[in-house]
Amino acid sequence: MSRIGNQSIPIPSDVSVNIEGLKVMVEGPKGSLTHSFVGDIAIDESGNTLIVTRNSEDSADRAFHGLARSLLANMVQGVKHGFHKTLDLVGVGYRVQQTGEAITLDVMLSHLVVVEPLDGVKIEVEGNNKINISGYDKQVVGQMAASIRKVRPPNVYTGKGIRYSDETVRLKPGKSARRA
Repeated sequence: MSRIGNQSIPIPSDVSVNIEGLKVMVEGPKGSLTHSFVGDIAIDESGNTLIVTRNSEDSADRAFHGLARSLLANMVQGVKHGFHKTLDLVGVGYRVQQTGEAITLDVMLSHLVVVEPLDGVKIEVEGNNKINISGYDKQVVGQMAASIRKVRPPNVYTGKGIRYSDETVRLKPGKSARRA
């Protein structure tokens, strides 16, 4: 029994859902998303809710049941409200600049790093050390944030680097602390 898969997904009034077998297209004010699902599941629209059911008790189908429901819920939420991630640059001399749609990172490398946004993603710079990433596809927003963070991940000894705004970096003691 999938607790997540059995929950229904409410469809807001300004979101339209088109179901063709296991291919689902969701359109809303922020954009449109299409996804083809796998497994022996059924997606039904009844009134203003979506219901995902599985047709067999096979192990793979049970696993895809909750996944399919979560992906559908993220699609509906994305085209209605969108998703948002915030990155902070921590360190002396670490800064970011907006250059058109792209951003330029100066994170103490031998060169400046220019990051172009993916399709459906908007990158905004707040001040010179905060990056706001927003879009309607949760996977693409997360991928964009991860690729920017990968340029200079937080150092475990000093804490310097690019981190998510809600991320906590636990600092390791240095060499001198271990000797004592």
